[in-house]
Amino acid sequence: MLLIPSPIIEVTVMTETTQRKNESQDGAAAPGARGSTSIADPVVAKIAGMAAREIPEVHHLGGGMSKAFGAVRQRVPGGGGGGGVTQGVKVEVGERQAAVDLDLVVEYGAAITDTAADVRTNVINAVERMTGLDVVEVNIAVGDVHLPDDEEEDENGQEGRRVA
Repeated sequence: MLLIPSPIIEVTVMTETTQRKNESQDGAAAPGARGSTSIADPVVAKIAGMAAREIPEVHHLGGGMSKAFGAVRQRVPGGGGGGGVTQGVKVEVGERQAAVDLDLVVEYGAAITDTAADVRTNVINAVERMTGLDVVEVNIAVGDVHLPDDEEEDENGQEGRRVA
């Protein structure tokens, strides 16, 4: 019996980014050679803040003092009440890299290390996908745990009052 080797078939899967890179190599000049793009710190902070909030175990971002300053800022006319998305988020953005610091309040009962890992992964994926920046680190500080009783106090407006 004679065995004849079958031809090898090579399959190449191209992503949209790979296709754009190949198309730009065929053209006159790559799009990056025709200008520059800069991404401001607040843009990356908003993306990171939204990505962190997508994790169900995150009650909110910011803790203690940043929450108090945010509440005061919202009550002051012209105080920039829209800062809620970036509350508890600090970023440093370079030409090709970004670093993110987050202050979180997690729900009671959540596994904090698992929640931090989920937040870190989601933030890295969102920032890198939307900006093209390489996220070199996401530092997470869990400053508080939200207890179910805390919600009742917030709704009644009794938080922080000693005398009714």
